[in-house]
Amino acid sequence: MSKRVVVIGGGIMGLSTAYYLQKEGHQVTVVDKSDFTKGASYVNAGYITPSHIISLASPGIITKGLKWMLNPASPFYVKPRLDADFLKWSLAFKKSANHKKVAQSIPVIKDINILSRELYKEIKSSGDFSFHYEDKGLLMAYQTEKAGEAEWEVGKKAIELGLEVEHLSAKEVAALEPNANLNVKGAVHYHCDAHMTPGDFMKDMLEYLKANGVTVLAEEEVVDIEKSGNSISKIITDKRELVADEYVMAAGSWSPLMSKKLGIKMLLQAGKGYRINVARETNITVPTILMESKVAVTPMDGFTRFAGTMEISGINHKINPVRVNAIADAGKRFYEGLEITEQEKADAQCGLRPVTPDGLPYIGRSSKCDNLVIAAGHAMMGWSMGPATGKLVTEIVSEQKPSLDLTPYNPDRKF
Repeated sequence: MSKRVVVIGGGIMGLSTAYYLQKEGHQVTVVDKSDFTKGASYVNAGYITPSHIISLASPGIITKGLKWMLNPASPFYVKPRLDADFLKWSLAFKKSANHKKVAQSIPVIKDINILSRELYKEIKSSGDFSFHYEDKGLLMAYQTEKAGEAEWEVGKKAIELGLEVEHLSAKEVAALEPNANLNVKGAVHYHCDAHMTPGDFMKDMLEYLKANGVTVLAEEEVVDIEKSGNSISKIITDKRELVADEYVMAAGSWSPLMSKKLGIKMLLQAGKGYRINVARETNITVPTILMESKVAVTPMDGFTRFAGTMEISGINHKINPVRVNAIADAGKRFYEGLEITEQEKADAQCGLRPVTPDGLPYIGRSSKCDNLVIAAGHAMMGWSMGPATGKLVTEIVSEQKPSLDLTPYNPDRKF
């Protein structure tokens, strides 16, 4: 049965959801306050990462976070602030960062990433798109034995889950990347991963949706949501009122601000990430994470992207030059002869990634609203999980059996 569906949010979650809803014959409207050229969906590293089986809320991260809190150049930076939502999230994050919860989440994270990877391949092979997509895997490159040993432990867990992983020596890394001049002791190579150029995909998808009957409302902000009983009756933007049978909340870091209007308290914090684009030859051909610095390096369509840092400092788009410099410095340390220019650093952009306390996204319905499906909280794996999330949301709306067990993603779950 065809339904009228309004998707709030036009990032990777919103557009992926609109794609699958349209495929199922639903009448879809996507509304977003941006102009569809910026935000986390455009500045991310472009990774599809079945390898990333350990959630951000991992054992030891609290200790590291406290150590890094006074260092604004650190990979994971939390700005302390007296804010009730932030304090509740922090407590839930601390409770989630234990071995039992991380172990439970490993197969959940792996399965949704693998589903998404296969869906990206399907979209690419459909013939409707021309976006850049490559299967070269991902190198986790390290300069210290300690970091290498820690990553190989993750690699062995991934192998147990059926993923193809290889531990490379410095010589083997050099053979794989002969012209990049990587200064490393070795790397763990996850053959299961892939990479893309996010902006290309978003542009292609937007054009496809518009050409196939999806209404796209850009630069239009949702200012209110009206409820009748246990259902949304309409949403009000700064330009119009929108009435539908179903609504999808895919507004990323802004989702909790809107869900509050429905009595849904969503624990979510914005995690700011930065990117520097280098539009000249770097001789980098394989996506690589510089482990000690937590910087992602991706050879994209016409440029190389250096991306990284997780900064929990509220909803803002202020560029902190200290953090931008930290990314550039990491590139210089790992790639001999690489110099990121002052202009390239000045052109850096940031995006806000929605982070849940336990590292798992919210996908599904809340008991507090009958005609709302939530799709938010994917943290650093939003790009990787986009199509799978869109598929799952569409299955919920269409009342079909979901491709994955939705229990771990329940928006009403307790921490």
